[in-house]
Amino acid sequence: MDNSCYKEAVMNNFIEEKNRIYMNDLKGQLIAEVTFPDIDANTVNLNHTFVDDSLRGQGIASKLVEAAALKMQKENKKIIPTCSYAVHWFEKNKDFAFLLK
Repeated sequence: MDNSCYKEAVMNNFIEEKNRIYMNDLKGQLIAEVTFPDIDANTVNLNHTFVDDSLRGQGIASKLVEAAALKMQKENKKIIPTCSYAVHWFEKNKDFAFLLK
């Protein structure tokens, strides 16, 4: 599989948990994640975004934060971003500002 096909396949394989969306490589090692623990029943703290160096510059962090935002929208929850990447992402993506608390 060539590198571009692999990267596309990886980006479509996020794993969703209650307060985390992440991706592992083919060996099961963590290569990207966003975490958003509950603050209360209606609010999460988007507090951490990680992308492995091998995947940097490909928009994966943006896709992770967007996936978290869409998940919170679906769950009718508000977001307080404390991760510097997430703060910047919400500044650039004003369409999601309604999710901010």
